[in-house]
Amino acid sequence: MADQPKKPKTAARVRVHLPKDLEPIYSNFAMITNSPSEIVIDLAQVMPQIPEAKVQARVIMTPRNAKLLLRAIQEHMGRFETQYGEIDISGPGPSLADQLFRPPSPESPDSE
Repeated sequence: MADQPKKPKTAARVRVHLPKDLEPIYSNFAMITNSPSEIVIDLAQVMPQIPEAKVQARVIMTPRNAKLLLRAIQEHMGRFETQYGEIDISGPGPSLADQLFRPPSPESPDSE
């Protein structure tokens, strides 16, 4: 019997169950930390004039899965910008990403 060439493994489709009672969250702030084996993403809401953020969800991923998520978000943002136009995140002062996704520095008066 001749050796059959091995077919490359394809990713299995995953059936995703979305519970009817799942509450969506809104997040305009994220804190990202890591250990050697995990990436931790805390999603929070920051309200104007209120110097504290309420964490709404915590996602813990392996670094590999976090990198795959990053790739997927980049691909989706590319499609979004192709359809709706480029999202401008430049401007004076700290970048929008710094404002939304970086915790205040320990020297900052707002970090108490």
